[in-house]
Amino acid sequence: MEPEPSLIMIQFLQWVADRPRRRADVLDAWQSSCPRFPVWEDARAEGLVRQTGGGENRVELTAHGRRALARARALEVGLQASPRMSPRANARVN
Repeated sequence: MEPEPSLIMIQFLQWVADRPRRRADVLDAWQSSCPRFPVWEDARAEGLVRQTGGGENRVELTAHGRRALARARALEVGLQASPRMSPRANARVN
């Protein structure tokens, strides 16, 4: 089973999936000098996104990236649909 992507990775994948993105736009919005948040570099290394040729160097999700995003969306929908118990429901009745 594939590991679940981090929240920031899911946000990045959603951002890429929302509309066509140019490489320059991705680097401008997501490039980081912080070694703790290399989401663009990690997405490429994990095979979640790819660059396509052409004058604008488009960035798009790979099949692996689309599956990861779909799993994250399904998990989110499942969590929203599950009933939440109130704190009183767990309280002991005397």
